[in-house]
Amino acid sequence: MAHYAAIMLAAGIGVPILAALNATLGKMIGSPNAAAVILFAVALTASVIVLLVLPADHAFAKAAKVPKHLFLGGVLVAFYVLAITHVAPHFGVGNAVFLVLVGQLISTAVIDHFGLFGAQVTPLTWIRAGGITLMTIGVAITQLA
Repeated sequence: MAHYAAIMLAAGIGVPILAALNATLGKMIGSPNAAAVILFAVALTASVIVLLVLPADHAFAKAAKVPKHLFLGGVLVAFYVLAITHVAPHFGVGNAVFLVLVGQLISTAVIDHFGLFGAQVTPLTWIRAGGITLMTIGVAITQLA
């Protein structure tokens, strides 16, 4: 389990770095939309390399048979990258990522509570809601300082 935690911590560290890098790229080339396309081209290349190193047996054939709403993740990641690339230069990376984190806390609580999209059901208790509130307050304090 520790390796999963380490991977997700690294992913979390990468989110604001991604936001700052892509926002600056969009600003420097004069197009946040082009910066997003460049980011996805690099991401596709990296993903293909990983797939070549760690092949997934018949995954693409299986993907043709899954419910189509599962592909909306691609739309959501595109929305995130386009939004952060447009907003961060004007609003600040910290402010933008703060609101992303608050949104993640809210949607995570709803997804877990109802077991949406096949997630493990974790009821939203008063203690859990209090913890989410404390996390939100803690992240907000980092932006006020």
